[in-house]
This record gives sequence, structure tokens and C-alpha cells, in this order.
Amino acid sequence: MLIEGKRYVIRTPMKDFHCAMDITMHFVGGKWKTVVLWYLKEGKKRFKDFKERMPDITDKMLSLQLKALEADGFIKRTVYPEVPPRVEYELTESGETLMPLVNAIANWGRSKGCELGALVEVELDGSEMVTGLDATSEDSGELGGGEVATQGS
Repeated sequence: MLIEGKRYVIRTPMKDFHCAMDITMHFVGGKWKTVVLWYLKEGKKRFKDFKERMPDITDKMLSLQLKALEADGFIKRTVYPEVPPRVEYELTESGETLMPLVNAIANWGRSKGCELGALVEVELDGSEMVTGLDATSEDSGELGGGEVATQGS
């Protein structure tokens, strides 16, 4: 980064970062990390809970993202000595500090989603129900609040 005509880097034990955004994206960049963090703000989750909420992620990719977030100190992994073993993930204090960032990203996504289209609930029988989405809501729910209006298919 340039400050008053001089070049600076942020030197860490792992690498030099050229700016604050470089550091941020190193830790929470990519398609899945912020999504994992988003669901953990609801409380502890097991692997299957993530898979239910994120059907497009592969088991391998989810495992990699969870390991990376744990290695970075943002989530805690607890293994219970049961048969079969039960493993739960939860945010750490450091992970909690990311919630304002994650909420801001979600709010932007809701706004962009409303600009581009509508939230559509697809029923198990294939029928659809169009749902109005309030892009300004900061509700902690998965969808971020909104009014629901049913529409026959």
C-alpha cells in the first residue's frame, strides 16, 4: 500500500500483505467461508447441519473450509467421545468479531437479490410460492426477515 508516497506492507509470520483487504480476503475470501460463518452465528452446528443448509458444497470442500476456519482460530471443533463420534462446530471469540462483516455481506446480498429477482420457495411437490424479501432487514434469520406473500402455481 502507498502512504504519503511510501510503500508499506503488513508483515506477519505467514506472509506480507499489501493492504488490509488482502488480509481480510486471505481469511474469509472464497465462496464458502462466509457462508459457514453465517450459519454458525445461529449457534453450534454439526457437519450434517451445514450440508442441509449448503447442498451445493461437497463433503471434501466443507471439510477443508471447516479446517481452515479452525486453524485460523475463528471456529472451535469439539469431538464428543461417543459411538459414533459427535462433532460440533461453534464460533470462537475471534470468529464473533467477524459477524459485523458477515452481516454487511449478507445485507448487500439481500439488496442485490431483490434488485435481480425474487426469493422463491420451492415445495417438495415442485410447486412454487413467491416470497417478498425485505432487503433492509437485519433480522438474524437465514433469510434476513421479510414479508411472505403466497402465490398459487
